[in-house]
Amino acid sequence: MKKNIAIAMGGYSSEYQISLKSGQVVYEHLDKTKYQVYKIHLLKDKWVYVTANNQEYPINKSDFSVHVNNEKITFDCVFNAIHGSPGEDGFLQGYLAMINMPHTSCGMYQAALTFNKRDCLSTLQPYGILCAASYYLNLGDSIDENAIIKKVGLPCFVKANKAGSSFGISKVYKKEELQKAIDIAFKEDDEIIIEAFLDGVEVSVGVLKYKGKIKVLPITEIVSDNDFFDYEAKYLGKSQEITPARISEEMAHKVSLVAKNVYQILKMEGFSRSEFIFKNNQPYMLEMNTVPGLTAESILPQQAAQAGISLKALFGNAIEEALHKKKLIPKK
Repeated sequence: MKKNIAIAMGGYSSEYQISLKSGQVVYEHLDKTKYQVYKIHLLKDKWVYVTANNQEYPINKSDFSVHVNNEKITFDCVFNAIHGSPGEDGFLQGYLAMINMPHTSCGMYQAALTFNKRDCLSTLQPYGILCAASYYLNLGDSIDENAIIKKVGLPCFVKANKAGSSFGISKVYKKEELQKAIDIAFKEDDEIIIEAFLDGVEVSVGVLKYKGKIKVLPITEIVSDNDFFDYEAKYLGKSQEITPARISEEMAHKVSLVAKNVYQILKMEGFSRSEFIFKNNQPYMLEMNTVPGLTAESILPQQAAQAGISLKALFGNAIEEALHKKKLIPKK
């Protein structure tokens, strides 16, 4: 009997359009001989099941079910394809845990922690994970530009603390540019992280549970045509994403070990994609994404393809891992 799979897509943040694209790719590639697949749009103003002819049926939030033509449809698993809130910050994970619904992403705590760049890096530093010097600001704090520059230097990056897809990020070269960059970041979040610029090779490392074991995927080198890996570079073709990365075996070994170690330290599940920059031949961690882009052109699927894993196998494995995990959890 086919399993009913809900693909959650959309979300409440600036990334919702990207999420809809990821969700559509998952919908197209899941094995229809094994799964009955439903596109579920979770938006600020509505949670709906969207049919092939764009009819909408509201989701019952009490149990995440939907009524279609007087028939109640329930789901065996949720494939989480939501970038940003509520799919990547822990809210969706918490809700699904409360209704005992398996899902393909990490747990609520891991999602909330990794979505908060400041907290995630602070948690990892005691384990010896290297990261850039940083300065924190909250909305309403007094801004001491001299103190910021003394801590992180110039150039530096000003980032929204809880945002993805490079929304709310600026590279600052001069003190006079700092306030504008801070204003841009505060449009996306009420918390900011300002980081020292690291001049080196940037790489992205995908890690996931695959067939029951933690697997590190081939490494991607990121070469942006712009000043840094911003939104245009990520989504509008203004970058080169080279898999496998053009780095030495020693560098590849180091960063793979760190990425796997971070996955284990944080007790991750599902997909992760972590970004690093090499400085003095050592990988410095920038951030971790727990719901990375899932289109064929996205980095993690590129890495999976290099490892010989098709999109059909990649997405199907995520569902099977989630269903298997549910079997292992004792009933209360």
